[in-house]
Amino acid sequence: MPRANELKKGSVVEIDGGVYIARDIEVRNPSARGASTLYKVRFFNVRDGRKLEQTLKGDEFIKEGNLSRHSVQFSYREGDLITFMDTENYSQYMLNAGALEDQAAYITEDLEGMIALLVDGEMVGVELPPNVTLEIVDTPPGNQSASASARTKLATLSTGLEVQVPEYLESGEFIKVSTTSGNFVSRA
Repeated sequence: MPRANELKKGSVVEIDGGVYIARDIEVRNPSARGASTLYKVRFFNVRDGRKLEQTLKGDEFIKEGNLSRHSVQFSYREGDLITFMDTENYSQYMLNAGALEDQAAYITEDLEGMIALLVDGEMVGVELPPNVTLEIVDTPPGNQSASASARTKLATLSTGLEVQVPEYLESGEFIKVSTTSGNFVSRA
């Protein structure tokens, strides 16, 4: 059983018989002497998306959730349903696009390193790799003059995601984007 101070974003726990994923963790250090560090955690139920906020002391134990992880790749999208294929046994899992929230903007056909989160054989979410490679499809032309500061401009990527990129990048180039922050990382 992990302690509250060992929780990380994406940790899976069981609370009152439901399986939850930790999405946001805020650490609070009280100023009183002898007071323990508090962790305000926002959990989301993996089945129905309900929010649950709890404030935990760092030494409190939390029960781990029963969740299995399988390597998958994107197969196709039909309406609001997205189908993924297990890369080991080729079984298919469907997931409603609403369950992915903002993760859908990073998923492409050739994306490798995705992990399906399964509860009782049913797909409830996806873990993305830390960085993905996407193509810039639209961005204003860059200014060729030299600048001492790093200037950026808005670029629209192949999935519709918009990010700030350095001014020297042009349409048609491939870049790496962080899936945790949504920021430009580097050229691909």
